[in-house]
Amino acid sequence: MIRYLKRKEVYENQTAGAIVFHMFMAAVSLFFNGFGVYLTIHADIGAGPWDVLNLGLSRSLGILYGTASIAVSLTILGIDIVLKEPIGIAMFIDAIVVGKSVDFFDSIDIIPTCHSYVTSIIMMLIGLTIMGYTQYTYMVASLGCGPRDTLLVGLAKHIKKIPIGVISIILLSLATLIGWILGGPVGIGTIICAFATGPIMQFAFHTVHFDAATVKHQSIFKSLRVFASRPAA
Repeated sequence: MIRYLKRKEVYENQTAGAIVFHMFMAAVSLFFNGFGVYLTIHADIGAGPWDVLNLGLSRSLGILYGTASIAVSLTILGIDIVLKEPIGIAMFIDAIVVGKSVDFFDSIDIIPTCHSYVTSIIMMLIGLTIMGYTQYTYMVASLGCGPRDTLLVGLAKHIKKIPIGVISIILLSLATLIGWILGGPVGIGTIICAFATGPIMQFAFHTVHFDAATVKHQSIFKSLRVFASRPAA
């Protein structure tokens, strides 16, 4: 497996087999990423900003969290396309798998309800750590960043006078505000997620010696061309 992963055509998705392998790897990573999200929600001290929005939509429309998450993700993907940002296959996998993974873990109800702030905060930090490491294995697939990350980068390119950090704060604040108005849970956990997600992700990347800036994500059109190509006789 290690030798396979070290081959250049695999890293750069030069073959259909490499793309399929990375699609599977991304799907598995995002499934467990959904478990991390489930833990942060189940901590019951307020969800992360985007999850406040997803849960607000879920409660106000009477739909599953996963359905609301897919609707939000696909909407953001549409904005990414309008901004002419590169779209990869894994972005569509992200839009579908994470939300439905949360629905799955919610349906089997494997984690007991927390009864103190200490256990809730510990559960939330464990969830964020899982999300950090699974974000690494997802990004290694090189088939596209998440829709929200792509939106942030796209807006930063078009609004050059505003620092990307400020744009990020505005996006998270809007998601939280709209979600709260719709009935999403806001609390100390929302603040923890807003300020701890980035540092925990960076720590996870550091421990596996991963530099996200070096990844060259393949667009969906390039992936389709690889699938359509035929090896020379």
